[in-house]
Amino acid sequence: MALTPQQGLDPREYFEQGSVSDVWLEVGFGAGEHLAWQAQAHPGVGIIGAEPYVAGMAKLLSRIADTNLRNIRLYTEDVRDVIAAAPDASFGRLFILFPDPWPKTRHHKRRFIQLEMLNELARVMRKGAELRFATDDAAYLAFALERFCAHPAFRWMAESSADWRVRPLDWPQTRYEAKALEAGRQCGYLRYTRL
Repeated sequence: MALTPQQGLDPREYFEQGSVSDVWLEVGFGAGEHLAWQAQAHPGVGIIGAEPYVAGMAKLLSRIADTNLRNIRLYTEDVRDVIAAAPDASFGRLFILFPDPWPKTRHHKRRFIQLEMLNELARVMRKGAELRFATDDAAYLAFALERFCAHPAFRWMAESSADWRVRPLDWPQTRYEAKALEAGRQCGYLRYTRL
């Protein structure tokens, strides 16, 4: 269940041989409700989740024990370690759902979505892979849109305003999202394809 990133190792090797045909990565999975749902819905996909917060890890471990999910691997440190160790074109899908918006201007450099990180994400994503990003912070949404749209490796999949205002059916609600909606905040759901 626990993962130790190994430089250059195909992420499928973290799972039982032949058990997964693709691997997805979730950055900061919170309480793990989204990750567990995706693992149940896609048993032939290995899902790696990175979350440094112990409470979130404990909640997901409880879900895994209750459902006997075998296609999940967890990393308890910074996801950048997993990304740095992964070879090129490793992942078929990435999830960055409700990351810390670091709202103060002087802290914007701490936001996960930065040009250097987008370069790394593009490197580890296969051609045609999908990246999903969500936030309830309007300023972070604009910040992320600006960086994604300027990056030559990503194409925004939106064809209408509903495509970023309404969560797709195969994207379950997270606990954090439910709190944001209950508080009256609008959420944005961005989907990008790796060119």
